[in-house]
Amino acid sequence: MVHHETIAGARVAVVTLDRPDKLNALTPTMLRGLPAAAREIRRDRTVRAVLLTGAGGSFSAGLDFAATLRRPAAVAAGFLPGADGANLFQRAAWCWRRLPVPVIAAVDGHCLGGGLQIALGADLRVTAPDARWSVLEARWGLVPDMAGMRLLVDAVGAGRTTWLAMSAAELDGAEAARIGLATHLAGDGDAQALARELAARLIGRSPDQLAAVKRLLRRAHRGPRATFRRERLAQLSLLLKENTARARTAAAAGEAPRFTRRGAPLRRRR
Repeated sequence: MVHHETIAGARVAVVTLDRPDKLNALTPTMLRGLPAAAREIRRDRTVRAVLLTGAGGSFSAGLDFAATLRRPAAVAAGFLPGADGANLFQRAAWCWRRLPVPVIAAVDGHCLGGGLQIALGADLRVTAPDARWSVLEARWGLVPDMAGMRLLVDAVGAGRTTWLAMSAAELDGAEAARIGLATHLAGDGDAQALARELAARLIGRSPDQLAAVKRLLRRAHRGPRATFRRERLAQLSLLLKENTARARTAAAAGEAPRFTRRGAPLRRRR
């Protein structure tokens, strides 16, 4: 998942979501691997920047529900917060904000759901014009819960977050850049090359200044702990609702969902 290359004479860590046959859809193993990679990078003081990428022409199509739900007990355990106030899912995106070096995501192809939230964890996000961005959780009757509510508001503001999180609207890379989901648009379509150009420019700045900018930005809002708690409780509540199950079933079948009354508890299937 992590390798290193030299850019502008400095050591850069490249973290790759590497499941190209599944459009880099996220599994619990991958979610655990991302914070582990961030910890490895933090310990290496020679690293001056991080690139987040996806293998095979896509960034990530989001959570792989089939792979994740095979072990429901592990999913339930993943919701429990650690000492940092984040759970397994939230930490996979938020860990990049905690690194003292700039993190740049290079987005090609699919950038959906949990994949979008991991991209938002980067400080800068470069997109190819034809990339596909969507807060896909709404399609499944869920909310973005990988630190996404905080990260989305940081990127696009409350109004656009409301629309994206409620509608599951799909945007191309140009529109994602226009509204701030992406910070840079690769006009020639080569998001990887532009991400490396940005890394080279930042490597030319003081690493202490870059770390200070990140630290100040992270503390510019009310602490994330309260946001994570509300996000987590909302998601757990939704997973116990009948309408969530209906949304998931309909989406998997390519049909329009038929919802019941708001707040109805999940019915046991026979």
